[in-house]
Amino acid sequence: MPLKVLVTAQMPEEWFDPLVRVGHDIVLGEGLLDHDGLVGKAREVDAIVSVLTDPIDAAVLESGARGSLRVVGNIAVGYDNIDVVRAAELGIAVCNTPGVLDAATADVTMFLILACTRRASAAEFALRSGAWTGWGLTNFLGSDLEGSTLGLVGYGRIARAVERRANGFSMRVLHHTRHDSGRPGFVADLDQLMSESDVISVHVPLTPETSGLIDARRLRLMRRGGAVVNTARGGIVDEDALVDALESGELASAGLDVFVGEPHVDARLLSAPHLILLPHIGSATWGTRSKMALLACDDVCRVLDGQAPVNPVHATAAQPAR
Repeated sequence: MPLKVLVTAQMPEEWFDPLVRVGHDIVLGEGLLDHDGLVGKAREVDAIVSVLTDPIDAAVLESGARGSLRVVGNIAVGYDNIDVVRAAELGIAVCNTPGVLDAATADVTMFLILACTRRASAAEFALRSGAWTGWGLTNFLGSDLEGSTLGLVGYGRIARAVERRANGFSMRVLHHTRHDSGRPGFVADLDQLMSESDVISVHVPLTPETSGLIDARRLRLMRRGGAVVNTARGGIVDEDALVDALESGELASAGLDVFVGEPHVDARLLSAPHLILLPHIGSATWGTRSKMALLACDDVCRVLDGQAPVNPVHATAAQPAR
């Protein structure tokens, strides 16, 4: 008997082909469902294929449990939008999509590192606005990547992919995690990592422990003229502290692909100097997003068929480092 699966986001039909192949009924939310809409739909379906902007909280899960909801497949590696503890209590499986977005997100991270250190945004603005009057010996001087130090906050798959790219630019790469990685470049103390790095790149999940992790005190530890890049989750870097550091000149530049309260972007960020902003495009390639959607749909099909998911999210486990 076909089961009902809510697909919350608008996407090409071939991206949820695994659901179609086994004959499940697709309920399309097309990204238009607010929280109340999710609560209402949850009790009508057997599974939800969600995205990171969907608040799959206790109310949604409890509504689903009053019906026949069995699994939530999140098209993301992070799952801070889902109350995984409540899901486990209700017997609802949660799955995510690790691995397939590593390269794409690492590429965007490296793009931001290059754009920050070479003042690309300021240079382009000068060109487009007519302020550029021609080549000058001291125009738009940035900093060299070769021989500089990159500090990775977190050392999951994406961070390691960034490390491989940074090695190609002859950067010295250090990393910090809560536990010794056993790999060259491990720094046990985050403050030490901050003080030794020319560029900091954030690759940890957003949790109560990591919220505001990169705060004003830690930003002051960095070498003057440094850069900070965040492609993980908004809120890990204190946005006000970041703007203060840019305005004072303590930081030379920064690049953000994620923000607190997306899609809202704080006005201070929009007007901050030497700050490059991207609208959460870390995994935004056709190939990557399609693989993410297919992976989530495959695991939903497995659970609905009585099998264990390939990529389960366990309530007792910490979020994977990005």
